[in-house]
Amino acid sequence: MKTWLSVPFALLPVCACATEANPPEIENAELQRARTERSSERYAMVREQIETRGIKDPAVLAAMQAVPRHRFVPLSQRPSAYADRALLIGLGQTISQPAVVAMMTEALKLSGTETVLEIGTGSGYQAAVLAEIVPAVYSIEIVEPLAARAKATLTELGYTERVHLRTGDGYRGWPEAAPFDAIIVTAAPDHVPQPLVDQLKPGGRMVLPVGGDLQQLVVIEKTAGGVVERSLIPVRFVPMTGEAEKQGRKAPERTDR
Repeated sequence: MKTWLSVPFALLPVCACATEANPPEIENAELQRARTERSSERYAMVREQIETRGIKDPAVLAAMQAVPRHRFVPLSQRPSAYADRALLIGLGQTISQPAVVAMMTEALKLSGTETVLEIGTGSGYQAAVLAEIVPAVYSIEIVEPLAARAKATLTELGYTERVHLRTGDGYRGWPEAAPFDAIIVTAAPDHVPQPLVDQLKPGGRMVLPVGGDLQQLVVIEKTAGGVVERSLIPVRFVPMTGEAEKQGRKAPERTDR
């Protein structure tokens, strides 16, 4: 998902530790080997791209340090795997820049015990980052070849014990696994999908880009008093396709007042 951002800079100390609530280390020989590859580049990525943008959740920083991002991009993009930008992953899709992945993950305010729904598996990278923090991730991808590739990568690295994958339209979520403690959407609808709001637990949080040409990264919290929505930053993601487009066309045109 192609993204850009502009956020305050504040240098914070690096932390590659996990919180007590986090699930235990994923035991997979291929993942451990992949983590030894380009580890200094991941350290620099966390220190120079993520911490400097004010992201400080220790579990998020540890996850970004742990997941071998280069394994989730095509061979042609691997030299730039740790660059501060989105990268092409094929079929008109991209993997978001690392700081955006970290910001969206931090905005969920995960303690380490949650069940999370992701709409838009893409390369599988965001799902892997979440799986480093929580015990259960449900992820849906509408583009079948991308879904197959993400499944192969996540399986090879041992993440599929925690990441449950489905190919299809994510607009209506994953009802049989609901409700979810948190939901993350990595493509932009022009409105907030009500089925996803309905699948949030009370106290749950959803992070998603919303808009057309102009988009905002939005955090939605389901409280006892109703749904609270706030905007974080302007972003640019690929549009959410499928039912999101049809529902968007049905929605009445918004007017400024």
